[in-house]
Amino acid sequence: MPKSKRNRQVTLSKTKKKGREHKEAIVNSIKEAAEKYSSVYVFSFENMRNQKFKEFREQLKSSSRFFLGSNKVMQVSLGRSPSDEVRSGLHKVSKLLRGDSGMFFTNLSKEEVEKLFNQFEEYDFARTGSIATEKVDLKEGPLEQFTHEMEPFLRKQGMPVRLNKGVVELVSDFVVCEEGKPLSPEAARILRLLGIKMASFRLHLICRWTPDDFELYIDGPEDSDVECS
Repeated sequence: MPKSKRNRQVTLSKTKKKGREHKEAIVNSIKEAAEKYSSVYVFSFENMRNQKFKEFREQLKSSSRFFLGSNKVMQVSLGRSPSDEVRSGLHKVSKLLRGDSGMFFTNLSKEEVEKLFNQFEEYDFARTGSIATEKVDLKEGPLEQFTHEMEPFLRKQGMPVRLNKGVVELVSDFVVCEEGKPLSPEAARILRLLGIKMASFRLHLICRWTPDDFELYIDGPEDSDVECS
């Protein structure tokens, strides 16, 4: 009689090993980058869009390298104190890796980096839970931008619609979202259908390090004890 698959034992040793090796590879890559590039920046991000970030990274790959992922792993890679930092002063960078943040190693000048980051902004459709940046309301009457096939879907999103001679029609005014309030799943879908983009994907510089200098672009966390040299 064949053995039951339900009782089959599965070893997780390979999975654990792969995870450990992956972390070690990241640590080594960051240490190599710290030696290779002339400066490193910590940046924060909001409304991350992977494809847009990938395009930005590709644009700069000849002169720079980005790292995103576990803040703890990146901190360990740089060193958390003067006694274990890979280069003098990098423990200050390590302390600022918190929340939605990443590192940017580069040979570009300070002026070039600041211009690139300050000008980078991509608008996209907001996702569920995002805060609405404006009030969007639709007035009673025909919605000619929607085909008649869309009427059942719009109704499922809570919109008071009907078909009138093959035209989708609002039977009463409808508020899609309110400024300053989180978007519901239905509101996010409707905004996408309307072509209204409320999410702004941006990158904000937090600090800059070179072998001779350290600069804060924003106030550091109160408990980080990071100061400019």
